[in-house]
Amino acid sequence: MAEIIRMPEVMAGATEAAIQTWLVQPGASVAVAQTIAEIETEKAIVEFPAEFAGTVGRLLVPEGDSVTVGDPILVLLAEGEEEGAVDAALAAAGGLASSAAASVPAAPAPPAATTEATVPQAVADTPSTQPAGDVASVATAPAVPPAPAPVPHPGDRLFASPLVRRLAAQNGVALADVPGTGPNGRVVRRDLERHLEAAASVPAPAGPAPVVPAPVVPAPPVPAPPAPEAIVAATTGPAAAEYEDIPLDRMRRAIARRLTESKSTVPHFYLVADCRVDELLALRARVNESAPRKISVNDFTLKAVAAALVDVPEANAIWNGDSIRRFASVDLAVAVATDGGLTTPVLRGVERMPLSVVSATIAELAERARAGRLKQHELEGGSFSVSNLGMYGTTQFSAILNPPQSGILAVGAAQRRPVVGADGQLDVGTVMTVTLSADHRVLDGALAGEWLAAFQRRIENPLSILI
Repeated sequence: MAEIIRMPEVMAGATEAAIQTWLVQPGASVAVAQTIAEIETEKAIVEFPAEFAGTVGRLLVPEGDSVTVGDPILVLLAEGEEEGAVDAALAAAGGLASSAAASVPAAPAPPAATTEATVPQAVADTPSTQPAGDVASVATAPAVPPAPAPVPHPGDRLFASPLVRRLAAQNGVALADVPGTGPNGRVVRRDLERHLEAAASVPAPAGPAPVVPAPVVPAPPVPAPPAPEAIVAATTGPAAAEYEDIPLDRMRRAIARRLTESKSTVPHFYLVADCRVDELLALRARVNESAPRKISVNDFTLKAVAAALVDVPEANAIWNGDSIRRFASVDLAVAVATDGGLTTPVLRGVERMPLSVVSATIAELAERARAGRLKQHELEGGSFSVSNLGMYGTTQFSAILNPPQSGILAVGAAQRRPVVGADGQLDVGTVMTVTLSADHRVLDGALAGEWLAAFQRRIENPLSILI
């Protein structure tokens, strides 16, 4: 029998998602585990595999539309079933009305019964065959004129997904110049790609277009000067400030919701340490002399965090509601800034990764994060996060936890500062300030302090990171 495919919960706690691209069309055969759609979540594009085999009977949701988790999005027909089985399956599932409304754009409504309010419009729109006197009598009947049909203007809202808007901004493309082929003229990703390809193939114009002189318009009359009282009010009254309201996309809404939830429900506390990193910078310089790809301070920091979690395994844990879950391997989430907001892809088994693999993996994940092509599983899991703002010159900051993780390390810039050496003499060294934000439900103060001390030992003795 026909199977109804519903919008899955592709992201923990998500209530809706959008169909980015359909990869199948009605009449196509589908195998189990075949990718049938790309679903846009708050922070990633997720490939949605089919759980059943069959033939696509009907796509219930247009590309670009947001759908509540659990709503029907597609109907698969079994072998030998006809189109009529689609409506029967939807009716049996109780989703016929909502699904039919989402499947195709609404058809024009049939004309309503003629009333006194609609007769004048009908007379104006259609040729009349009755005598002029009758027309005049009808036209003079009391009636409420209907509202004119809406006319699109250049300033009207443009329908496009957050990902398309982000890619358009990156390429300097005005979405108003891109013809949309999605429902209701929505601009989808393939429209933008076609527009970019067409723009690249068009040669530059040979010269400027001829200038057409503007028509001469009489100057408006000069108003009389305002009264003194009016001048005083204009100069002393509040001036209207210019501003722009930026609509929230799906990612920004998710960030706002998650961080508000974290700060209001998770008992944060903070520990700060100054790490002297002269030896680390010297070792990094030697490594980069022969390394196939340049190693960053952030790469060393990730390895030091993983090593410290191995040294203090009690800290490699998350809050699990009615228990504390501890992990055998170290999975770290790394904060990556994108045009749309912050994403945190997860590196698996960092304690076993060579430094060069950590560097290459982070670079690849960051590139796909900025392009909006991360997979959902790459955003899930992890017991600990690292957020580094040192490249912006930030010396110290406190980060907000990403529940259910137990900690996040905020890394500042390495700077030359006066330090007291082991012999008690004043010296100049390179110091990097780090701040640990910890979940007090998982990490007590002593345990958090023990972990931060282990991290400091590792980062100040970088050879221990490589062993």
